Amino acid sequence: MADDHALQAISAYKHPLSKLAPTPNLDRIADNGALFLNNYCTNSLCGPSRATILTGKFSHMNGFRMNGNKFDNTQDNVAKQLQQGGYQTAVIGKWHLGTTPTGFNYWDILDDQGHYYNPDFIHNNDTTTTSGYATDIITDKSIAWIEQQKESEKPFFLMVHHKAPHRNWMPPLRYTNYYDNIDPPLPNSYFPDFDTTQIASQKQLMTIYKDMYEGYDLKMTLKEGSPELAHDPWHNEFSRMTPEQRAQWDSAYQKKNDAMHQAHLTGKDLAEWKGKRFLRDYLGTVKAIDDGVGKILDYLEKEGLSENTIVIYTSDQGFYLGENGWFDKRFMYETSFGMPLLIQYPNHIKKGEKITALTQNLDFAETFLDYAETNIPEDYQGKSLRPLMEEKVSSDDFRDALYYHYYDFPAFHMVQKHYGVRTKRYKLIHFYDNIDVWEMYDLKEDPNEEHNVYNNPEYKDIQEELLTTLNDLQKQYHVTDKEFETAPQQKVNNAYKMFKKLRGTPIE
Repeated sequence: MADDHALQAISAYKHPLSKLAPTPNLDRIADNGALFLNNYCTNSLCGPSRATILTGKFSHMNGFRMNGNKFDNTQDNVAKQLQQGGYQTAVIGKWHLGTTPTGFNYWDILDDQGHYYNPDFIHNNDTTTTSGYATDIITDKSIAWIEQQKESEKPFFLMVHHKAPHRNWMPPLRYTNYYDNIDPPLPNSYFPDFDTTQIASQKQLMTIYKDMYEGYDLKMTLKEGSPELAHDPWHNEFSRMTPEQRAQWDSAYQKKNDAMHQAHLTGKDLAEWKGKRFLRDYLGTVKAIDDGVGKILDYLEKEGLSENTIVIYTSDQGFYLGENGWFDKRFMYETSFGMPLLIQYPNHIKKGEKITALTQNLDFAETFLDYAETNIPEDYQGKSLRPLMEEKVSSDDFRDALYYHYYDFPAFHMVQKHYGVRTKRYKLIHFYDNIDVWEMYDLKEDPNEEHNVYNNPEYKDIQEELLTTLNDLQKQYHVTDKEFETAPQQKVNNAYKMFKKLRGTPIE
C-alpha cells in the first residue's frame, strides 16, 4: 500500500498523465490479475483508511475518525484473525495510527508520518535511524522478512506500507531529474470555475498555487544561484539528508530553479510552473515505488512463491493531481474518494480482468480472510471481493450504493465535515459543521462533478431516492447522532489563524 497514490499515476488506469510516466511493475499485477475500476474509501484520509482496512469497519465503529486519534489496538483486526488461522503476520513501513501494532508477529514501522531520507523506524519499541531512501528501505526490509519465512511451514501475511507518494514528494536522488524533459499535462480544471452552490470547494486550503509551501513542497529556492530554500515552515525533511545527499540534491535542482528565477514568472505562468514541478516530483516518488513493487514480484517469482501468493496493490485513498487546482484528498468527489486496487492470484483470478463493481476498502479485511479460509467475524461491515474475482457474482449485482463520512475539521486544508452516498450513477453529499450545504451529481452526465443538481427540479425523484438510500445505509452501518457533532466556532477561527501563520501570511 502506498500513501496518497492517485490512480491517475498508475498506467494500468490509462490516464493521460501516466502515459508519460508508466508504471510497468504495477501494471504487471493488473495484467496478471484484476484491475478494479470503481473502488472507493470510506473516509479519504490516511489513518482512518488504514484503520478501516485493518478492522473491516467504518471509522465510527473502529473509533479512528481522523488523523491524530489513537487507534484502539485492543480491538480485533484482520492480522489477529489471520494469526489465529495459522499465519505469520508482519507490517513494515507506514503505520500512522498513534499506537503500536497488535496482531503482528513482526512489525518495523516508520515513526509517525515517516521521512523520505534516512527515516526513523520503530521495532520492538526501539527507534533507529536507517540510512537511505524510505521506499527502497521498506522494500528491502520486506523481502528480508519474506526470506525468513521460507523455512516455516506457516503461510504469511505481509503489509508493505510505503510513505510515498505522500507530501512533500521527495524523489530518490536517482530520479530527481528523471522527468525534467516531460511536459506533464495539467487538468482542464486546473483554474476552476466552481458552480456558485459548490461552497465547500471554495473554502478549502489545498490549491497548489496558493497553499503549497514554496520551499518545503515545491523545492523552490530564494534566489538564483543559491541553494537556500524558500518558505519551509517545518525544516524537518531536507535536514534529514547527509551532507553528501544534500549536495547531490542541490546540484540536481539548482539549474532548474535558476531557470525559474531567470524566467521571472508571475500569475498564471507561475501557477502552471508550480503545478508541473509538483507533478514531476510526485511522479519521481511513484517511480521508486514501481521499482520496489517490481523487486518484490521478481523475488516471489525467483523463489517459486508467486503461484501461491496473493499480491494486492492499493493506496489509502485517491489524490488530487491538479484537478480543481488541488492537491491532497479528503473530499467525497471522485478524484479523492476513488482509490486504486490491483490484485493478482495466478490460476484463481483471470488475467486482465476488469471489475466495475462498487467496492470499498471496507471490503479488504473480509477478502483477506476469505482467501485465507479463516474466520470472518460477524461484525465486519464489508463484503469479500473473492466472489467477484472468481466470477461467482457479477459486478452489477455486487453492491448498489456506498456510504462515506469525513470528520477531520478544522484541520489541514480546512475541508468541511461531510457524508454522503454514491450509487452507480448518482452521488449525494451533505457538508456540515460551519456550513450546511447539500450537493448532488449525475456522474453519467457530469463525471467531473462540475454541476450541482441538488436543487434541479428535474432530479427531484432521484434526490428523494438518494436521501432514502442514505438513511438506510446509516441505519445499516449503525451511524448515530454522535457522528454529526460540530466544532466550536472559536476552534475553527484559531485553525484559520494557524494556517495563515504557517503560510507566512500576516494575521490581522
